Amino acid sequence: MTAAPASRIPEILRKHEAALLGDWMRRQQEAVSRRRDLISDRELESQSREFLALLRTAAQSDGLEATSTGSGWAAVREMLTGISRSRGLQGFSPSETATFIFSLKPALFDRLREELGKDAAGMFEEVRRADELIDQLGLYTTEVYQKSWEEVIVRQQHDVLELSTPVVKLWDGVLALPMIGTLDSGRTQVVMETLLQRIVETGAQIAILDITGVPTVDTLTAQHLIKTVTAARLMGADCIISGIRPQIAQTIVHLGVALGDVLTKATLADAFATALQRLDLTVVRTSASRR
Repeated sequence: MTAAPASRIPEILRKHEAALLGDWMRRQQEAVSRRRDLISDRELESQSREFLALLRTAAQSDGLEATSTGSGWAAVREMLTGISRSRGLQGFSPSETATFIFSLKPALFDRLREELGKDAAGMFEEVRRADELIDQLGLYTTEVYQKSWEEVIVRQQHDVLELSTPVVKLWDGVLALPMIGTLDSGRTQVVMETLLQRIVETGAQIAILDITGVPTVDTLTAQHLIKTVTAARLMGADCIISGIRPQIAQTIVHLGVALGDVLTKATLADAFATALQRLDLTVVRTSASRR
């Protein structure tokens, strides 16, 4: 079987690099998706020039078939990764980001027609190779864009979890962790990490877990609470669970969930009073008259 002739695209990229850059820039500037409010023409030209140089080098050194393995193509992918991430953070849409690559396709096709116009079969093969190459690079930018946004969403979710589980120092040696919303496995981990860190920082002896804002308590939620209590005890702090409303108490009894020897209170105020008693502290009124 006769091997396919080597591609002429690397040669064309080298020979027509300046013309390609000019044509590519014109197409990007005329595109409907052009965002001059987010990137200047000078910055866009700089990125385009750098990408074309990396593309030419990779094509000449590794060939078009090694886009996922060649060392030269690693630099191309690294640049596309940086562009996709930065443009995503700047506010570009996925299609606007991918246009950076896909707009190169017609400019490259024009150069191929100039060089191979008299060789229909050869031109068809090179256009096919160029089309496949640009599609691969364009899809790569889209994948990186999507992955970067997923990472941003995960970080934001984690930040929201931390904000929704603040650890408050009520008194020397007494911490309170008010919980609001559903307590799932992911949030339990954040709760434990936040609470344990604060216990280490303050040397607290008692931690109050207030579940007044938790709408329902099922078996899984109770298990998460017990895990948090156990972790805090290992750090030397006793725990009190407050906010046990009648409905929650009935649910816990109905489910047969055993909270062990964990002290529970109906309100945060009751739990705080108990914590002060355990620390041999007393709150007294400084004046006999009420204001």
